[in-house]
Amino acid sequence: MAKDMREPIESGCPDPWQYMHPVMRKNFGQWKWHDHPRPGVLRHVAYSGDEIWTVRAGTQRILDVFTLRKLCDIGDEYADGYVHFTLRSNIEYMVTDESRVTPLINALEDAGFIVGGTQNSVTMISHTQGWLHCDIPGTDASGVVKAMMDELIDEFRNANMPNRVHITTSCCQINCGGQGDIAINVQHTKPPKINHDLVANVCERPSVVARCPVAAIRPAMVNGKPSLEVDERKCICCGACYPPCPPMQINDAEHTKLAIWVGGNHSNARGKPTFQKLVAAGIPNNPPRWPEATAIVKRILKAYKEGARDWERINEWIERIGWPRFFEEVELPFTKYHIDTWRGSRASFNASSYIRF
Repeated sequence: MAKDMREPIESGCPDPWQYMHPVMRKNFGQWKWHDHPRPGVLRHVAYSGDEIWTVRAGTQRILDVFTLRKLCDIGDEYADGYVHFTLRSNIEYMVTDESRVTPLINALEDAGFIVGGTQNSVTMISHTQGWLHCDIPGTDASGVVKAMMDELIDEFRNANMPNRVHITTSCCQINCGGQGDIAINVQHTKPPKINHDLVANVCERPSVVARCPVAAIRPAMVNGKPSLEVDERKCICCGACYPPCPPMQINDAEHTKLAIWVGGNHSNARGKPTFQKLVAAGIPNNPPRWPEATAIVKRILKAYKEGARDWERINEWIERIGWPRFFEEVELPFTKYHIDTWRGSRASFNASSYIRF
């Protein structure tokens, strides 16, 4: 084993050192400055004088082996043979010769990949597995990403937003719902339907009871069989009971909707990190193109692009103009679903006629 590699462990990600470009290994932690020559391209300059160019292209999260081989062949022929996948499923190629940047970009675009997603652009949507892999999906997150990015391709290709925009989506409410500038998440609107004939054989009832965050589930005997029952007055329709107990089916073609949240930000560069907040609820979960959800996201991005100051993130823009004006700008109604009336939310209980969060 090479001396510059740590020994493998049973858990955790592999050692990335072995996959780094040699120039990156040589200058690790010794970068002097970097710039952004064009959308999709970054240049880093080290104190040693070494330079490295990174070219980023959008790819789908779930890659078939043929596409993966095509991407690797492009890296072998037009780059230096080193690639890196980002958290948002973008592929990055590193080259040390500036003259190789343009041929690499042309090869990627000729193969159908879009170069972009850097600096003040709409980055690739971070998403979960969807119908292909997840065992409890209420929608197909992969399909939502495909439909929306088809509409937002110019915002990914060009860096013309006030600041970067991170969008996330997920298939359920409990496991993989990410936080971002804009988040498209599943919203269940009805309590689960219980198949009492299967509960005793499939579910570990004490674990299911403990799983409910609002204590709305309790053991019951139904038709002489051990089962479970739900107090629908307390149920918040989160779906947490469904993974450990599939007979408590909560996914429904009619009552499983989408909701859009905005303003989530992990960064503390100019202010404190912020949680996202609900702005649209009950959006039809309408595959394969999800036109209603896509139209709302485009309206939010249009208002943000036209109204935000340079380098303002979405949460900073909303805080400056205020929530009432935000709803006016994006042409969304303020409904009863935006008022926090959950009986357990005493610390943030908002039930007055004033719009506040």
